[in-house]
Amino acid sequence: MDKLLEVIDLKTYFRSDDGLAKAVDGVSFEVYTGRTLGIVGESGCGKTVSCLSVMRLILCPPGEIAGGRVMFDGCDLLTLPEAEMRKIRGNDIAMIFQEPMTSLNPVFTCGDQVIEAIVLHQKVGPAEARARALEMFKLVGIPDPGRRLSEYPHQLSGGLRQRVMIAMALSCNPKLLICDEPTTALDVTIQAQILNLLKQLQRELGMAIIMITHDLGVIAETADWVVVMYAGKIVESAQVREIYHRPQHPYTIGLQKAIPRMGEERERLNQIEGIVPTPLEFPSGCKFHPRCPLADERCAREEPPLVPVFGDHQARCWKIGTFDPSRLFIDAPREI
Repeated sequence: MDKLLEVIDLKTYFRSDDGLAKAVDGVSFEVYTGRTLGIVGESGCGKTVSCLSVMRLILCPPGEIAGGRVMFDGCDLLTLPEAEMRKIRGNDIAMIFQEPMTSLNPVFTCGDQVIEAIVLHQKVGPAEARARALEMFKLVGIPDPGRRLSEYPHQLSGGLRQRVMIAMALSCNPKLLICDEPTTALDVTIQAQILNLLKQLQRELGMAIIMITHDLGVIAETADWVVVMYAGKIVESAQVREIYHRPQHPYTIGLQKAIPRMGEERERLNQIEGIVPTPLEFPSGCKFHPRCPLADERCAREEPPLVPVFGDHQARCWKIGTFDPSRLFIDAPREI
């Protein structure tokens, strides 16, 4: 496998009147050609900021990429002049943003927005760009694509708007596609269609994908490798089967236990007590210790390193190998 992207010790901070917020603090991961990396975690854990940093879309000020390297095709993106980065952004690396209604400009037709991206990056004329846009609308399964080119975003359903975003992202044949919660706010049948479409297009085009999500079901369907993030750091990293069958970090286990399962009668879902702390209020020691049922004084005092567990599987926890994962985050079943 060819290594397409390597993120090394990435740090992205935001400055405010209240202090320094370390939204991403020493994150490292790799993406290979034709494969999918899943980044999973609750809202506020640093998933989207990590990928916006890869795209160099962090607004400065208040944000800044404070350290690390982002190696793409052998070139460090963080050292490129902005003019060179603009040639890569949208062309070699494309991103599908979370909300298609707010990502698409409401005063331009869907076709015009895709055509603009093609003209900008592919250096072709309007007629050729329109033909390419029509081809992309057909590729992503938009019905009556000729008519949809002339329609505005508000005239399309949520699922069709997301397909327009995918068509725009793929119009320049990117090597890497970053998907930020691509199925958020879509009903379950449309979610399945979008995920199947992305897998199909990946097979046909050979591109790499980074899938950002809080949904472990989406990760199971799409990813080859998974990194679990919490409070700006990676707490576990492994192949997708390892994450599901042998999770090692209590946070990963808690996320899995919170998934509803058919056939279980419970008063409420299993849950992880508390919320993700804000970057201005990260606790000392292990960032997860205030919510962890295994935490002790060492967890509150010392931050654990990300260490190998077995093979390429890594986790960040002082308690690895000392507990039974099946006993964590279990609520009592309902009496019947």
